[in-house]
Amino acid sequence: MLHGGGQTRHAWKNLARAIARQGYYAIAADLRGHGDSDWSPLGDYAIDRFIADLRAIAASCARPPVVIGASLGGVTGLLAEGEGPPFLAALVLVDVTPTVQASGVEMILQFMGAQAKDGFASVAAAAEAVAAYLPHRPRPSSLAGLEKNLRLHADGRYRWHWDPALLPFKDGADGRPWSERLSAAASRLRLPVALLRGGASELVSPADAETFLALVPGARYIDIAGARHMVAGDVNDRFGQVVLDYLREVVTPG
Repeated sequence: MLHGGGQTRHAWKNLARAIARQGYYAIAADLRGHGDSDWSPLGDYAIDRFIADLRAIAASCARPPVVIGASLGGVTGLLAEGEGPPFLAALVLVDVTPTVQASGVEMILQFMGAQAKDGFASVAAAAEAVAAYLPHRPRPSSLAGLEKNLRLHADGRYRWHWDPALLPFKDGADGRPWSERLSAAASRLRLPVALLRGGASELVSPADAETFLALVPGARYIDIAGARHMVAGDVNDRFGQVVLDYLREVVTPG
């Protein structure tokens, strides 16, 4: 399970437990520069580095794994499998397609970058910023979950857990646009694929989903009502059930 940019492995906590209860083995990784993973001393966060990391994790598995990837994690899984050699049993893309809405991308990057340098005076202040960004989501009763997404620095300020050098996210060494490279990779997918789109996503439009399905005709497509781009965080139980139902179809536990 690969989280989106600016998230951590904790985004998958409930789903990982549900998957394990069904007899599967779940790995939730902090991507490089995120959470408890190291920051690159050279600020090297080109997508090809994420791809290499995923292949290294997969190499430790006893059988071809399923990748469930949200946003940046989905891009990583799609390119890793589509640019070969193939190594996955199945791929679940969570609200990410080769073409996306530029306005949605800009909204996400603005939120991520707004306090990246100065940080917050308290966890509660960070919670206020999140609430302003996600007004549709009920506020949690505890700030413990949010605190896992922050680091307390020597100056007494809380900053996001990720390396600011991540912004802006980079395509890779060949310089091709994201959409071109992702479309080419998608057209080469030859494994079970599911696209789970947030029904109210600000990033992936219905037209973007249709474009993806034309590239991957056999893919399963599911709109998850009531969810924006951060699908798992918006409707976690419903999202988890959809993922579990799909896993049962494409791979056996063990």
